[in-house]
Amino acid sequence: MSKSAFYGQFDSKEHCFREVLAQEGGELIHAVIAAALGGNDHRDRMRRGIRTFVVACYKRSTVARLMLVESVGLSPSVEEVRHQLQERFAHMVAEEVRLALLDDEFYADQDPQVFGRAVVGAVNDAVGYFLTHPGADAESLAESLCRIFAP
Repeated sequence: MSKSAFYGQFDSKEHCFREVLAQEGGELIHAVIAAALGGNDHRDRMRRGIRTFVVACYKRSTVARLMLVESVGLSPSVEEVRHQLQERFAHMVAEEVRLALLDDEFYADQDPQVFGRAVVGAVNDAVGYFLTHPGADAESLAESLCRIFAP
């Protein structure tokens, strides 16, 4: 693509980055939510969401690095997109915790919003770390995270 063609579509490199992040990250979060919907109960839905996120990030490591590493602090408008993607994941987790408050002792005293943000933070940090420092495969990382948040 020529420079003139690029700037015919995008106002700036940041605008392009933001659009790619919104599209690719949006597809990833959509896959996470779709996988979670197939679960039998709140724990199964959380496990499916976490596992799908981790495995998808390993399979599409370029997209994951874009979302979890390269976009951090890039600009306020890129941060806004990144936070919107994280919020969708956190909201899914928070809803599962809300459903579990009355009949699951593990979640009974949890604040759903705090728990959702904690899951997103931990999952993002662990995946981002292991994408840049090899040492854990996708399945073992997903299983470890599931044991912590949806035992």
